[in-house]
Amino acid sequence: MPKIIDLRSDTVTRPTPEMRRAMAEAEVGDDVYGEDPTVNRLEATAARMMSKQAALFVPSGTMGNQIAIHVHTRPGQEIICDERSHIILYEMGGPAANSACVTRTVSTADGILSWEEIRKRVRMPGDHYRGTGLISLENTHNVAGGRVYPLDVAEEICDRAHELGIKVHLDGARIFNAATFWGKPVEQLVAKFDSVMFCLSKGLGAPVGSMLAGSRAFIDEARLVRKGFGGGMRQAGVLAAAGLVALEKSPAGLAADHGNARFLAEALAEMPGVSIRPNDVLTNILFFDVSEALTCADLSARLREKGVLANGVAGRMRMVTHYDVNREDCERAAGVLRQVLEEARSAVGAGR
Repeated sequence: MPKIIDLRSDTVTRPTPEMRRAMAEAEVGDDVYGEDPTVNRLEATAARMMSKQAALFVPSGTMGNQIAIHVHTRPGQEIICDERSHIILYEMGGPAANSACVTRTVSTADGILSWEEIRKRVRMPGDHYRGTGLISLENTHNVAGGRVYPLDVAEEICDRAHELGIKVHLDGARIFNAATFWGKPVEQLVAKFDSVMFCLSKGLGAPVGSMLAGSRAFIDEARLVRKGFGGGMRQAGVLAAAGLVALEKSPAGLAADHGNARFLAEALAEMPGVSIRPNDVLTNILFFDVSEALTCADLSARLREKGVLANGVAGRMRMVTHYDVNREDCERAAGVLRQVLEEARSAVGAGR
């Protein structure tokens, strides 16, 4: 049976043999007591890589973001972010449900906020509102097609926000992809942020988990909030062991994922009826539209029948490359999409 080519997300990656061995052999303890040596080593490694004082292992990126929001803000405060950011679209209304915060969103063409646009929405505490409590950026930006923040833009936002006493959190779920794109150490990209979350379970390929990093005081409070959110884990070293392998080995492979995404984008751009701009594909995520009489759900179903998995996201088709998809797989996926679109065009023609 032909291999299923799964381009739905980089969350579908499976642990490598090295990760599985590390998990089987992991030394464990009770992490709620702070006694799991493998978790402690993972947290120390993540803090060092981010050049932050401390880090915390959390079950998911969503929990990491929501913990950061809860620690940085107070009920009634406002959070400024892009209107298509993950914390708005995919975290179950977490800022309101978990932290009683209001979101003030900014519409952007490419998911990249500027200080000029943020400044228009900053409000200091007054008689009628609690004021801006947090600014949240996303790098890379998922729904904007894996767009990457220019370093100077992110640093200006942090500098100007800090001048006003406002904290800045980075949803860096795919920050290692951004670092790969710029060819810079990841610590340079996150240096001025008050906190950063990044995922171990996306492009880095670990089966479970994300990291939250920041100051020692921030992480001390975050650990308490994690427990309150139900994220206290016991012998979590079994999971942390895979995360350590992911941090050590996986970043080196991200450039190949980016190359495969660009290859797919260029192949799709040559197909009649497909709308995509290959130059906008910077990392491992690509979005495209089709002009045939196919909804995203229809196209996903037809691709699935031929062994290719891809989903519609925010009204457009999305494909995401990762280490379980090689160049040959991308070539086959492109061929399948071409075939599906040709069949759709023929069906439309026959119906006239």
